[in-house]
Amino acid sequence: MPKVSVLIITYNQKNFIRQAIDSVLAQKTTFPIEILVGDDFSTDGTREIIQEYERQHPGLVIGVLHPHNMGKNGGINFLETLKLAKGEYYALIDGDDYLTDPLKLQKQADLLDAHPDYSMTFHNALITYEDGSPSHVLNGPDMKPFYTVDDLIGDDEIWFMATSSTLYRNSIREYPAWFRESSSGDIPRLILKAKLGKIGYIPDVMSVYRKNSAGASFHDNYQNEVFLRNRIQMYSDINRELDYRYDTVLRRNMARYYRMMLDARQYEGSYFRRARIAIKYLNMAKPGWPAAKDVIRKYIVPGPIAKLYSTLRLLPYR
Repeated sequence: MPKVSVLIITYNQKNFIRQAIDSVLAQKTTFPIEILVGDDFSTDGTREIIQEYERQHPGLVIGVLHPHNMGKNGGINFLETLKLAKGEYYALIDGDDYLTDPLKLQKQADLLDAHPDYSMTFHNALITYEDGSPSHVLNGPDMKPFYTVDDLIGDDEIWFMATSSTLYRNSIREYPAWFRESSSGDIPRLILKAKLGKIGYIPDVMSVYRKNSAGASFHDNYQNEVFLRNRIQMYSDINRELDYRYDTVLRRNMARYYRMMLDARQYEGSYFRRARIAIKYLNMAKPGWPAAKDVIRKYIVPGPIAKLYSTLRLLPYR
């Protein structure tokens, strides 16, 4: 039986998938592993490459080739692939990322073995950019040896764990239904894991997180109402999952997305819909007067009335 199952989650990444699989094959461990490559019905030749590796490494590389596209930014692909994982632990890698330290899996498994109160581990990672922007490491020197739920909750999204840097205990047998509906798999998964134990950190840079036009992060559209509402629902579900212990902070986080929604392309030219969202934002965020006044002027007070107020010097207007 494998001790570690490596899950490579991919969709239309034929230019990167070989490097991802090869980097796992290069791992040196004292225990057996398995490599499950979950393909979300790629149409660019990715799954043919996966099948090639299956033939070359029978029993080690296992293609999980879905018969149709699962969607949800790979979240359901992850869940369906995880169902087949036999390992005590599982590592997660996006198909356009890759490992750079052949001892990554060994180091992380050793850490979990030594700390039964840890639910998962992560390490530092190098971020590279397809457009040629300078590469840089994700985390600085001020990181802590472990993290808890408290460290993952904030007014803004908190992100300091690259997907390719994570190794988890395979301890959640059934993910909650709301997890499947989120377009962001990482944030809900980390919250659910943090509920079960500490998250250990290794400062070594052992993988590459590649930002490119084929990556999921480029599909996050902060001017798209559908995306924004999905984020709001996700944080609402997290709030409920955590028994509303972080209600004030999470409501401010949700309010941020209502503020973004005011500029969503679906709301262009729709005064009443925008005004309702603006009022929702003001009620949840309770911003200071300068910010509140700006929202009121732009989205709640109709243009002609705003001009009248300006004339009466009751409300600045530009």
